[in-house]
Amino acid sequence: MVAQQNIDVVLEGYKKDKELQHASYSFCVMEASTGKIIKEYNFELALIPASTLKIMTTSAALGILGKDYTYKTQFYISTITDTITNKVTRNLVIKGSGDPSFNSQYFNENDTLFLNGLITKIKTSKNFKPITGSIVIDNSAFDNTIPSTWIWGDIGNYFGSGATSLSYKDNKVSLFYNSDAQNSWAKLADTKPTYFIKKLQLQSQVKAFGTDDNAVVYGDPNTYIRFVSGTIPPNKKNYEVEAQMPEPAVFFAEELTTQMQKQKAMLNSKPIISSQKINVSANELLFTYQSPKLEKIVYYTNLKSDNHYAESLLNTIGSTTSAKQGSTDNGITAVENFWKERGIDITGLHMVDGSGLSRANTITTKIQASVLSKIYKDSLLYSAFNASLPVAGKSGSMANLCKGTFAENNLRAKTGYINRARGYCGYVKTKSGKELAFSVLFNNYTSTPKEMKLKIEKLLVALVEL
Repeated sequence: MVAQQNIDVVLEGYKKDKELQHASYSFCVMEASTGKIIKEYNFELALIPASTLKIMTTSAALGILGKDYTYKTQFYISTITDTITNKVTRNLVIKGSGDPSFNSQYFNENDTLFLNGLITKIKTSKNFKPITGSIVIDNSAFDNTIPSTWIWGDIGNYFGSGATSLSYKDNKVSLFYNSDAQNSWAKLADTKPTYFIKKLQLQSQVKAFGTDDNAVVYGDPNTYIRFVSGTIPPNKKNYEVEAQMPEPAVFFAEELTTQMQKQKAMLNSKPIISSQKINVSANELLFTYQSPKLEKIVYYTNLKSDNHYAESLLNTIGSTTSAKQGSTDNGITAVENFWKERGIDITGLHMVDGSGLSRANTITTKIQASVLSKIYKDSLLYSAFNASLPVAGKSGSMANLCKGTFAENNLRAKTGYINRARGYCGYVKTKSGKELAFSVLFNNYTSTPKEMKLKIEKLLVALVEL
C-alpha cells in the first residue's frame, strides 16, 4: 500500500506541474508473469509512443522469424551469350535480402576488409570467372520506400534512413564541416564516402553556434540534392554531421566495382540496379553472405534505437505474409496479426512504421504492458528480447537514469523520444523480488527534453517499491 502511495504522490505532482498542464500522459504496470494490473493511470489513452514502438516490431520479428534467423545476400555469376556474335558476357548478380547489418558499423569496423573479404569469396568460388559485364543488384526484396508519414525534417538525416533491399553502411553518409568563430558560417570540408562529394548537390547554411550538433539535413531520399541548416559548435575541424544515404545499392555496387577492378577481377563498367526480380539458376551461385543472427540484430535495434534496423525488420516480416513483399504496410499487418493471435486487444494501436519515428503512431500503455507480459511468459522470445533492452544506470539510453537508486541495474526499458513525446517501457525487478512489466508515455508537455526525463525518472524509481 505504501508503495502505491509513493506512485500517487508522484502522480499528484504531475497534476500540479504547470509544464504538464496541457500534456497527456499514461502508465500501466502489470505482474509480468500473470498480466495482472498492479497500477495504472489513463491506460486506455492512445498516445504517441516514439521509439518505444520498437518493442512491437522487434518482438514480432523474433516470434515470426526466430532468434537464429539470418539474412542471406546471394552472389551469382550470370552468363549471357549473344546468339549472333557468340560473345559471352558475365555479370555479377547480387540479390539483396534486406539485411540491415550488411557492412554495418555495429558488426564491421573496416570497409576495405569487408569488401576484400567479399571479393576473396567471389574469386575463390569454383564457379568464378572474370566479370566481363556489370555488377547487377537485384533490389526487389523490399519496395524501397520510406513510411509515408515521416516528416521532411527527419528524412534527410541518418535517423531517417529507411529499409532497402540492399542496405550498406547503415544507409548513411557523413558530412564533415570546419567551423570558425561564433556566428560564422561553417564550411563543408569532406564527405565519407569521399566520392559522395562529387555527386552531392549541396546547399549549406550551417552556422557556428552553441555546444551541440543542431544541424538538420533535408532532401529526397532518392536524390543527391541536400540542404543543410542549423548549427554546430564553433572552432571545430572535420565536425561530423550524419545524413541519410541515397541509393545504398548504387554505393555498394560502385565501391565493389572499384575494388574488383583494382584486383583485375572485372572490367570498367557501370553497375545496374534492378527493381524487378532477376532470375538466376542455382548452379550459378558463387556464395551466400550470411548476416549475424537475428537476436544480435534485435539487440542493436533496441539498444541503439536504430530506425533503419527497425524498418528493415518490419519489411522483412512483411515479406512473410501472403503478399510476399517487404513493405511497411505488409510488415504492420504481420505485427498486428502476430499479437492478435496471442490474445492482445490491439484497439488503440495505430501503427504506421516500425521504428516510432512518425508522430502518426499511437498506442496505449495497456497494450505495451500486455505485450511485455506475453513476451515474459514466452521462453522462445524473452531471453533475446530482454537482452536487447537498455539497463538503468548501465547501458544505452538508460545509462544516466536512476543512478544511485534501487532501480539501477534492476530496470530494463526501451526508451522513446521525439519532439514533445517521451516514453519508457520494459521490466523492473522490485525490492520485494517481483518482476513487473510497465509502460509510461508522455505527450505534449512544455518541459525541455532533459527536464521531462527527470520528471519521468521519479515514477520509474517509485516502481521498484511495488
